[in-house]
Amino acid sequence: MNGKEIIFLSGISKLETNEERWNPFPWYREMREHNPIFFDEQQRVWNVFRYEDVKRVLSDYKTFTSERERSTIPIQLESSINLTSVDPPEHRKRRGLLASAFTPRSLDAWKPRIQAVVDFLIQGISAEDLSKPVDIYERFAVRLPVTIIADLLGVPNSDWEQIKEWSDILFLPHHQEEIEETTKQKAKVMKEFGAYLLPLVKQKRSQPQDDILSNLTQAEYEGTKLTDEEVVGSGIGLLGAGNETTTTWLTQCFYYFAKEGVYPQLRKQPELIPQACEEVLRYHFIASLDRAVKEDTDVLGVPMKRGEIVIAWMSSANRDERQFVNGETFDIHRQNSKEHLSFGNGQHFCLGAPLARLETQYAMTSFMKEFANIRLVEGYRPWDHLVSHGSTLTSLPIYIDREY
Repeated sequence: MNGKEIIFLSGISKLETNEERWNPFPWYREMREHNPIFFDEQQRVWNVFRYEDVKRVLSDYKTFTSERERSTIPIQLESSINLTSVDPPEHRKRRGLLASAFTPRSLDAWKPRIQAVVDFLIQGISAEDLSKPVDIYERFAVRLPVTIIADLLGVPNSDWEQIKEWSDILFLPHHQEEIEETTKQKAKVMKEFGAYLLPLVKQKRSQPQDDILSNLTQAEYEGTKLTDEEVVGSGIGLLGAGNETTTTWLTQCFYYFAKEGVYPQLRKQPELIPQACEEVLRYHFIASLDRAVKEDTDVLGVPMKRGEIVIAWMSSANRDERQFVNGETFDIHRQNSKEHLSFGNGQHFCLGAPLARLETQYAMTSFMKEFANIRLVEGYRPWDHLVSHGSTLTSLPIYIDREY
C-alpha cells in the first residue's frame, strides 16, 4: 500500500455541515458561473467545475496524467495491475486483464443470477409487516451489490456483512481532524481483507473455478503470472468498488423516486426506468477525481504548470446547464441523462459501470412490479443519515405500499 500526500476536498469547498455536504449544489453553481477554473492557494490545487472542462481533464491523459504524487485518494494498492495511477498504453494492458469479466456479453450469463438475488430480497421484504417503515438501504440497497460482486469474484456471499464492513471503512471520506485515525483504520482493514482473501486465491490457483479471482490467478501480465498478493490487491479493489457505488446509486433511486413522486409513473411505464436511474446519477451523485498536469499547458485557458494537481468536480459538471437544459431540475424524461460523468470518462471510465447499470435496472424494475408505491417517512431529513464527514446515506426508512 502506497501513501500519497493528501488533498482535503473540504478544505477547498468549505462545506462543513452535513446539510452542506448533502446539498453542495449551490456552491457548485456559484463556482461554475463565477469561478469555473479556480486555483486554491491553501492546498495549491486547480479545480474545474464545468462539463467540458471536467470531461477534458478526465479523458485527456496526455495532458492530465493519473501518475501523481498528491491525491484526494491517498491510499493506493501497490500492484502491477493497479489501474488508478497509470495512463495508456500501460493502463490498457492492465485493464484488459479485468475488463473481460465486466463486458455486456459476459454479464449476459449473470442476468439470471442477478434476477435471483433481486427476487430473493424482494420476497424477504414482501413477507414483512409493511405497516411499519422498512430501511431500504439496509434491507435491499446494501445486500444486492455486495452479494453479486462476491459471487462474481468467487468469494462466499455468506460473508457479505464482513465484506461490507471492510468496504465501508476503505471508502470513509478523509477529514483533516481525523486523518490519522482514518488512515490507521484503513491500513488495518487492508491487512484483514488481504488475510481473508489470500487462502481463497491460493485455493483458486490450484483449483480454478468460473470466477474472476480464478481468472486472475491464471492470467499473464508482461509474460508472467500475477502473484497471489497482486490478485488479492485486485480482489480488494473490485469487492470494495463493486458494492459501494451501486449501493449509493440504488439508495438515491429510492429516495428521489419517492421524494419527486415519480414512482407510480415509472411503474406504469417501466421502459423509462433505465433513463430515470441515469437521471439520479446525473442529478445527485457526489464525486470528484484528480489528475496531475503532465507538462506546462494552457489548454483550459489558464497557465498550468507541470506537476500541479487538477480536481475535476464531476457532480458539478453533471448539473452544468450548458450540457443539461434545466440541469438543476430532476427530470425522468431527460433525453441525455446518460451523458453524466459520474462513472468518469475516457480511459478510466468505470470498469464496473455495465454491472452497476444491470443491477440497478433489474432491482428497480422488479421492485416496481411487486409494490404499488413507496413513501418517505414524514420528517425524514437525509443529512441526518450521512456517513461521518461524507455525503452518502446510511439509512433510508420508507413506507412500502403493496399492490391491491
